[in-house]
Amino acid sequence: MQTIADLQAELHRLDGKPYGAYRDLVGRSFDLGEGVVFVLDRAQTDPYAPPSLAHLEVPNRLAGLAKPGDRPGLTAAEDFITRQLVAAVRAERDISFGRPGQEILERTTVRLDSDCLIARLTIQLPARGRRILGHAAAKTLGNGLPRIVHEGLRNLDHDGLEEAMAYLRDVDKLRSWLAAEGLVAFVGDGANLARRAGNSDAPKEGAVAFQSPQTLRRSVELPSGRTVTGMAIPRGVTVIVGGGYHGKSTLLRALQLGVYPHIPGDGREWVVTLPDAVAIRAEDGRAVAGLDISPFISNLPSGEDTRAFSTANASGSTSQAANLVEALEAGARTLLIDEDTSVTNFMLRDQRMRELISPDKEPITPFVERVRELFDRFGISTVLVAGGSGAFFDVADHVIALDAYQVFDVTDKALSLAGRSVGDAAARSAEDPALDSAEGPSDAPATPAGGAANPEGKAQRRPVLRVAAKPQGKGPRGGKGSGRGRGRKPAGSKGRATIKLGKDTVELGPAEQLVDPAQTTGIAHAIDWLEKLLDGSRTLPEALDQLEDAIDAEGLDAIAPYSGHPGLFARPRRHEIMAAVNRFRGLRA
Repeated sequence: MQTIADLQAELHRLDGKPYGAYRDLVGRSFDLGEGVVFVLDRAQTDPYAPPSLAHLEVPNRLAGLAKPGDRPGLTAAEDFITRQLVAAVRAERDISFGRPGQEILERTTVRLDSDCLIARLTIQLPARGRRILGHAAAKTLGNGLPRIVHEGLRNLDHDGLEEAMAYLRDVDKLRSWLAAEGLVAFVGDGANLARRAGNSDAPKEGAVAFQSPQTLRRSVELPSGRTVTGMAIPRGVTVIVGGGYHGKSTLLRALQLGVYPHIPGDGREWVVTLPDAVAIRAEDGRAVAGLDISPFISNLPSGEDTRAFSTANASGSTSQAANLVEALEAGARTLLIDEDTSVTNFMLRDQRMRELISPDKEPITPFVERVRELFDRFGISTVLVAGGSGAFFDVADHVIALDAYQVFDVTDKALSLAGRSVGDAAARSAEDPALDSAEGPSDAPATPAGGAANPEGKAQRRPVLRVAAKPQGKGPRGGKGSGRGRGRKPAGSKGRATIKLGKDTVELGPAEQLVDPAQTTGIAHAIDWLEKLLDGSRTLPEALDQLEDAIDAEGLDAIAPYSGHPGLFARPRRHEIMAAVNRFRGLRA
């Protein structure tokens, strides 16, 4: 094996040569010392292309590491080491291990095996014009990489690592406890829910600390020995009320992102939501393909059948109905809805409008008339922000009020205003079997859409996904995705909200629980992987099950667009993958 001195000599030799000569180094191994190996997996074709891919192989003994035997411990360890490497990069502007945010996600950056740690990185190999700057590259790699290994791995903060693993195991236990106790979310006392700014997810200094109302306060002892206390939101229909700017949407946003664990110091460490909770909103202009939205929209004046509805340009109410049905098709058991991002005619219809426009002339069945049925018949809970109407008091199990960021349980008063007895919700809980199980009725279909579910709960829509290709010549070598050999590049991403699929673009801005551009890259790779399955022979949930099984068995490398180095990306939820597929305008059902 060659040494780091050999690597620097090779780079000096390449100085001034055409940029493509960097490929002379691809696949060669260089010993950086103490058994640490550097490998350049894929070199840029020109200096304006995406960065080159490389990895480090580090013996576990060097960093004093051992592979945890449980998934939460392994995810925590790999995330912690990734952040240590990111911190160690500092001034090396051309080297990157990614940019992890406030959430702890499964990533491709670090893979901790039983005897070796694999650390993947990208390198912007230096150039002047299209000529290699070999001397600068020798300095970046020859000096930068050993320093990064020393600071990020050899001097690893083992106490911090142990704390990170203990924390994520606690969060995992708390999430399991929610399901077992018939709860959908938990907000720990002392949490800081406010963010610094609209473009910053960092905690806001001086924000009012969260305190649970006594009636909803629960405590749970966790594996580390710590006990957390906070507000537990039960299954059913929960309405969050309060004046404008008093914190309603801030609380709901924290619940939306509670599907992910957060790094210590974020302020939302103990905001934990069941992983199958999905935010629902209106989304004017989105495409819909062959979807049964008849429980919410039917009897259109045009005579169009809404049991298999398609459009290239959905209205606000139609898009919100589609988003809701698709979320249920993906397996959502809790809906998170804010009136600020909803359309009024989808949410409710007051008595005066009913008197003016008779029900048989109105195609929309408002959500307020379905939300109770969603839970009582199908076990689907809803947490809803409502600041402008008390219509949902008629169907609520719990009503939470925010007043200057302080939280109060006002269920009794809200039920009284709705003309319901104070014990109404409690009586329903005692009588209704849907309220007795954390999983809901065993025979409940996965979705209430009449034509979209059969008695086994399987969605019947069987989509066909075919991406129109731009002629590109040969596909990537050794590729595993569906676009290989058919003349199109792998799907790609741009930022958090955009995916490029052949000639088409998918916009995911309204997907509020998509938090990291690395997840968006993961969605792009997932779509490539799914394309070969979505041929009209299976449902989208069935295809997603196969994809998740592959990731669970093989890791994120299973959906990588290239063999060897998979690139830097993070694992998205199935709900956001499905959202992307459903918004692809070439989808057919």
